[in-house]
Amino acid sequence: MDGAFFIRRAKICYPTKEIASGEALADTLYKHCTKHLSEKRGDRFCQESLYRIYVYDADPLSKSVQQPISKTGIHLKNTDTFKERTAFFDKLLTKRKVALRKGMLDENTSWTLRAPSLKSLLQGKKRWEQLEDQDFVYDTRQKQVDMKLGLDIAALALKQLVDKIVLVSGDSDFVPAAKFARREGIDFVLDPMWHPITPGLSEHVDGIRTSAPKS
Repeated sequence: MDGAFFIRRAKICYPTKEIASGEALADTLYKHCTKHLSEKRGDRFCQESLYRIYVYDADPLSKSVQQPISKTGIHLKNTDTFKERTAFFDKLLTKRKVALRKGMLDENTSWTLRAPSLKSLLQGKKRWEQLEDQDFVYDTRQKQVDMKLGLDIAALALKQLVDKIVLVSGDSDFVPAAKFARREGIDFVLDPMWHPITPGLSEHVDGIRTSAPKS
């Protein structure tokens, strides 16, 4: 489970009450994953056993930054994003058979213009001098997360601990890990939570199935 991807998609796919807090997000993630244990094959349902749910993410930044337009300071530790992600992690750690794998966020981040604001500028609907703090997002990048996910997939396949892996993500960076697992005889299923995926990603999995409601 790509944790950051799940949170983004959950806020699109699931009703507000199911993602109203970090704790609710963790509960929804767990239910989302366990739904994959039951699969309809023909006219009957097959129930599979769970080895473990691996969740990959990174702790949010807690430093102080200066907003791009107003130049006022903001402490990221006091933001709703920080509080939500911390509560999300804390609740996941209480779940049975859940392993939380954390990478880190790159400290060398910067403010980036949001896509809708850039579009407005290009279309002449907004001028540069009209930009406000809310037109920007603090663009963070995760480190080590993809590597840890790939290593775990390889270990599960080589040690023959599982015969099926479900990857909840929409990132084509995981194609090498998927190809390796399939060569080792693993049934590799992708759950993109209704997010469009590239042909290169769908080509290297054994099936695409999501347990999220369609938005």
